[in-house]
Amino acid sequence: MAVDYPTLAQTIHALTEGEDDAVALMATVACEVHHSDDRFDWTGFYRVTAPELLKIGPYQGGHGCLVIPFSRGVCGAAARTGQVQLVPDVEAFEGHIACASSTRSELVLPVFNGAGEVIAVFDIDSDQPDAFTQDDAEALTAILNEVFAQVS
Repeated sequence: MAVDYPTLAQTIHALTEGEDDAVALMATVACEVHHSDDRFDWTGFYRVTAPELLKIGPYQGGHGCLVIPFSRGVCGAAARTGQVQLVPDVEAFEGHIACASSTRSELVLPVFNGAGEVIAVFDIDSDQPDAFTQDDAEALTAILNEVFAQVS
């Protein structure tokens, strides 16, 4: 099933309107996005908790890695560069961190607060190869930008 992004965005907006707690927002977004599409095997956030360091945040799915330095993996690349990482084959991504052996493709989006600082990354893993499109990246980026603009 393909994600109905307009409806997903509307649902997330309704659930998060007026909320400015980053963890509450992350939990809600992770849940709603995870259950919106069968391609999404693991869906969650890694929070910036120290300079150049990500730690696990709210997620849906099996266990995630607890700590990821900016210098490692797809999540680290998204945090380090502030750019979306669309990885059709994780085996071909140099330095990929295999938190789950079932992951075949990955989409990681940087999360910016209202001041434009990277406060987290939103990581979606799929057990299917080449599961994500540029449309997924753009729609999810728009949702994240709206939701986290209210976080200071």
